[in-house]
Amino acid sequence: MRPPRRRVIDGLTGLLAAGGLTLLVIGASPAPPPPERPAAAPAASGPMPDPIPIASSAAPATAVRTNGLGASEPVRLTIPAIGIDTALMSLGLNPDGTVEVPPLKPGAPAGWYRNLRTPGEVGPAVLLGHVDTAHDGPAVFYRLRELRPGDTATVRRADGTAAVFVVERVVEVPKTDFPTDAVYGPVDYPALRLVTCGGTFDRLRHEYRGNILVYARLERS
Repeated sequence: MRPPRRRVIDGLTGLLAAGGLTLLVIGASPAPPPPERPAAAPAASGPMPDPIPIASSAAPATAVRTNGLGASEPVRLTIPAIGIDTALMSLGLNPDGTVEVPPLKPGAPAGWYRNLRTPGEVGPAVLLGHVDTAHDGPAVFYRLRELRPGDTATVRRADGTAAVFVVERVVEVPKTDFPTDAVYGPVDYPALRLVTCGGTFDRLRHEYRGNILVYARLERS
Protein backbone atom coordinates (compact mmCIF):
# COMPACT_ATOMS: atom_id res chain seq x y z
CA MET A 1 0.00 0.00 0.00
CA ARG A 2 1.32 3.41 -0.91
CA PRO A 3 1.62 5.98 1.88
CA PRO A 4 -1.14 8.66 1.92
CA ARG A 5 1.14 11.48 0.73
CA ARG A 6 2.05 9.46 -2.35
CA ARG A 7 -1.59 8.69 -3.13
CA VAL A 8 -2.36 12.42 -3.19
CA ILE A 9 0.14 13.30 -5.90
CA ASP A 10 -0.82 10.22 -7.89
CA GLY A 11 -4.42 11.37 -7.77
CA LEU A 12 -3.68 14.95 -8.70
CA THR A 13 -1.56 13.76 -11.60
CA GLY A 14 -4.60 12.10 -13.17
CA LEU A 15 -7.13 13.56 -15.55
CA LEU A 16 -9.64 15.93 -14.04
CA ALA A 17 -12.15 15.16 -16.74
CA ALA A 18 -12.50 13.46 -20.06
CA GLY A 19 -14.25 16.27 -21.89
CA GLY A 20 -13.44 19.90 -21.35
CA LEU A 21 -11.06 20.18 -18.40
CA THR A 22 -7.79 18.43 -17.69
CA LEU A 23 -5.30 19.39 -14.98
CA LEU A 24 -1.95 17.67 -14.61
CA VAL A 25 0.39 17.98 -11.67
CA ILE A 26 3.97 17.56 -12.80
CA GLY A 27 7.08 16.52 -10.94
CA ALA A 28 7.01 13.41 -8.80
CA SER A 29 9.22 14.82 -6.06
CA PRO A 30 8.66 15.91 -3.43
CA ALA A 31 5.12 14.78 -2.56
CA PRO A 32 2.60 17.49 -1.65
CA PRO A 33 1.13 17.79 1.84
CA PRO A 34 -2.10 15.96 2.72
CA PRO A 35 -5.09 17.53 0.92
CA GLU A 36 -6.79 18.96 4.00
CA ARG A 37 -6.38 22.72 3.64
CA PRO A 38 -2.59 22.58 3.16
CA ALA A 39 -0.41 25.44 4.30
CA ALA A 40 2.14 24.77 1.58
CA ALA A 41 2.48 23.08 -1.78
CA PRO A 42 5.39 21.29 -3.44
CA ALA A 43 8.01 23.14 -5.37
CA ALA A 44 8.18 22.37 -9.05
CA SER A 45 10.82 19.82 -10.00
CA GLY A 46 13.16 21.62 -12.37
CA PRO A 47 12.77 24.71 -14.55
CA MET A 48 9.44 25.37 -16.24
CA PRO A 49 9.06 26.73 -19.76
CA ASP A 50 7.53 30.15 -19.92
CA PRO A 51 3.74 30.12 -20.28
CA ILE A 52 2.16 31.81 -23.26
CA PRO A 53 0.80 35.13 -21.99
CA ILE A 54 -2.72 35.87 -23.14
CA ALA A 55 -2.98 38.98 -21.01
CA SER A 56 -0.80 40.14 -18.17
CA SER A 57 -0.04 43.18 -16.07
CA ALA A 58 2.91 43.96 -13.81
CA ALA A 59 0.47 45.36 -11.26
CA PRO A 60 -3.28 45.08 -10.78
CA ALA A 61 -5.41 47.91 -12.06
CA THR A 62 -6.62 48.82 -8.56
CA ALA A 63 -5.38 48.48 -5.02
CA VAL A 64 -5.63 44.97 -3.63
CA ARG A 65 -5.85 43.47 -0.17
CA THR A 66 -3.20 41.39 1.54
CA ASN A 67 -5.30 40.55 4.60
CA GLY A 68 -7.90 37.86 4.14
CA LEU A 69 -11.35 36.83 5.25
CA GLY A 70 -12.30 33.94 7.47
CA ALA A 71 -13.16 30.58 5.99
CA SER A 72 -16.56 30.27 4.30
CA GLU A 73 -17.55 27.98 1.46
CA PRO A 74 -18.14 29.65 -1.92
CA VAL A 75 -21.60 29.33 -3.40
CA ARG A 76 -21.59 31.45 -6.58
CA LEU A 77 -19.18 32.99 -9.08
CA THR A 78 -19.94 35.97 -11.32
CA ILE A 79 -17.59 37.48 -13.92
CA PRO A 80 -19.44 40.28 -15.74
CA ALA A 81 -16.78 40.84 -18.41
CA ILE A 82 -17.39 37.40 -19.94
CA GLY A 83 -20.96 36.75 -18.85
CA ILE A 84 -20.30 34.09 -16.21
CA ASP A 85 -22.89 33.61 -13.48
CA THR A 86 -22.65 30.12 -12.03
CA ALA A 87 -23.34 28.25 -8.85
CA LEU A 88 -20.29 26.55 -7.34
CA MET A 89 -20.19 22.92 -6.31
CA SER A 90 -17.70 21.40 -3.89
CA LEU A 91 -14.99 19.19 -5.39
CA GLY A 92 -12.69 16.82 -3.56
CA LEU A 93 -10.98 13.54 -4.39
CA ASN A 94 -12.54 10.45 -5.92
CA PRO A 95 -12.11 7.08 -4.16
CA ASP A 96 -9.26 6.26 -6.54
CA GLY A 97 -7.42 9.45 -5.56
CA THR A 98 -8.19 11.45 -8.69
CA VAL A 99 -9.61 14.94 -8.44
CA GLU A 100 -13.36 15.34 -8.74
CA VAL A 101 -14.74 17.61 -11.44
CA PRO A 102 -18.17 19.06 -12.21
CA PRO A 103 -20.43 16.72 -14.18
CA LEU A 104 -19.89 16.71 -17.92
CA LYS A 105 -23.42 17.70 -18.91
CA PRO A 106 -25.28 20.78 -20.17
CA GLY A 107 -25.53 23.57 -17.62
CA ALA A 108 -22.95 22.07 -15.27
CA PRO A 109 -21.60 24.64 -12.78
CA ALA A 110 -18.00 25.42 -11.98
CA GLY A 111 -16.51 23.81 -8.88
CA TRP A 112 -14.32 24.75 -5.93
CA TYR A 113 -11.50 22.41 -4.92
CA ARG A 114 -12.22 22.18 -1.22
CA ASN A 115 -8.82 20.83 -0.16
CA LEU A 116 -7.31 24.29 -0.60
CA ARG A 117 -8.43 27.65 0.81
CA THR A 118 -11.89 29.12 0.52
CA PRO A 119 -11.98 32.19 -1.75
CA GLY A 120 -11.09 35.25 0.33
CA GLU A 121 -8.79 33.46 2.78
CA VAL A 122 -5.05 34.09 2.60
CA GLY A 123 -3.67 31.48 0.23
CA PRO A 124 -4.77 29.98 -3.09
CA ALA A 125 -8.39 29.12 -3.88
CA VAL A 126 -8.91 27.11 -7.07
CA LEU A 127 -12.07 27.01 -9.20
CA LEU A 128 -12.39 24.49 -12.04
CA GLY A 129 -14.78 24.46 -14.97
CA HIS A 130 -15.26 22.83 -18.35
CA VAL A 131 -14.58 24.77 -21.54
CA ASP A 132 -16.90 22.77 -23.81
CA THR A 133 -18.07 19.29 -24.75
CA ALA A 134 -18.27 17.55 -28.10
CA HIS A 135 -22.01 17.01 -27.83
CA ASP A 136 -23.23 20.17 -26.08
CA GLY A 137 -20.87 22.94 -27.19
CA PRO A 138 -19.63 25.79 -24.94
CA ALA A 139 -19.52 25.15 -21.20
CA VAL A 140 -19.28 27.41 -18.14
CA PHE A 141 -15.63 28.50 -18.64
CA TYR A 142 -15.78 28.73 -22.44
CA ARG A 143 -14.82 32.43 -22.48
CA LEU A 144 -12.23 32.31 -19.71
CA ARG A 145 -9.35 33.15 -22.06
CA GLU A 146 -11.04 36.48 -22.90
CA LEU A 147 -10.39 37.90 -19.41
CA ARG A 148 -7.98 40.81 -19.14
CA PRO A 149 -6.10 42.48 -16.26
CA GLY A 150 -8.44 44.67 -14.26
CA ASP A 151 -11.52 42.52 -14.90
CA THR A 152 -13.21 41.38 -11.71
CA ALA A 153 -14.56 38.07 -10.47
CA THR A 154 -16.94 38.00 -7.50
CA VAL A 155 -17.30 34.94 -5.31
CA ARG A 156 -20.34 34.93 -3.04
CA ARG A 157 -19.82 32.92 0.13
CA ALA A 158 -22.06 30.96 2.47
CA ASP A 159 -21.59 33.51 5.26
CA GLY A 160 -23.22 36.21 3.14
CA THR A 161 -20.01 38.01 2.17
CA ALA A 162 -18.82 38.62 -1.38
CA ALA A 163 -15.11 38.46 -2.23
CA VAL A 164 -14.19 40.57 -5.25
CA PHE A 165 -11.01 39.54 -7.05
CA VAL A 166 -9.13 41.51 -9.71
CA VAL A 167 -7.48 39.66 -12.60
CA GLU A 168 -3.72 40.08 -12.89
CA ARG A 169 -2.84 37.74 -15.74
CA VAL A 170 -4.20 35.07 -18.04
CA VAL A 171 -1.91 32.43 -19.54
CA GLU A 172 -2.03 29.29 -21.64
CA VAL A 173 0.22 26.39 -20.60
CA PRO A 174 0.77 22.90 -22.03
CA LYS A 175 -0.66 20.18 -19.83
CA THR A 176 2.71 18.47 -19.73
CA ASP A 177 4.19 21.55 -18.04
CA PHE A 178 1.40 22.55 -15.69
CA PRO A 179 2.83 25.11 -13.18
CA THR A 180 1.85 23.29 -10.01
CA ASP A 181 3.54 25.64 -7.57
CA ALA A 182 2.18 28.78 -9.22
CA VAL A 183 -1.39 27.48 -9.00
CA TYR A 184 -1.38 25.50 -5.74
CA GLY A 185 1.64 26.94 -3.94
CA PRO A 186 1.46 29.16 -0.84
CA VAL A 187 1.05 32.92 -1.21
CA ASP A 188 0.78 35.62 1.45
CA TYR A 189 -2.41 37.18 0.10
CA PRO A 190 -5.92 35.94 -0.83
CA ALA A 191 -5.53 34.47 -4.32
CA LEU A 192 -7.98 33.02 -6.83
CA ARG A 193 -7.04 30.63 -9.63
CA LEU A 194 -9.45 29.74 -12.44
CA VAL A 195 -8.61 26.68 -14.52
CA THR A 196 -10.01 25.22 -17.72
CA CYS A 197 -8.78 23.53 -20.89
CA GLY A 198 -7.24 25.39 -23.81
CA GLY A 199 -4.88 25.24 -26.72
CA THR A 200 -5.32 22.89 -29.63
CA PHE A 201 -7.49 19.80 -29.48
CA ASP A 202 -5.90 16.36 -29.82
CA ARG A 203 -8.43 14.42 -31.90
CA LEU A 204 -6.69 11.10 -31.29
CA ARG A 205 -6.78 11.41 -27.50
CA HIS A 206 -10.01 13.43 -27.46
CA GLU A 207 -8.58 16.08 -25.16
CA TYR A 208 -7.11 19.57 -25.20
CA ARG A 209 -3.34 19.88 -25.14
CA GLY A 210 -3.23 22.82 -22.76
CA ASN A 211 -4.85 24.73 -19.92
CA ILE A 212 -6.03 28.31 -19.57
CA LEU A 213 -5.10 29.75 -16.17
CA VAL A 214 -6.38 32.98 -14.66
CA TYR A 215 -4.49 34.50 -11.73
CA ALA A 216 -6.35 37.01 -9.54
CA ARG A 217 -6.16 38.42 -6.03
CA LEU A 218 -8.64 39.87 -3.56
CA GLU A 219 -9.49 43.51 -4.16
CA ARG A 220 -12.30 44.05 -1.68
CA SER A 221 -15.08 42.32 0.20
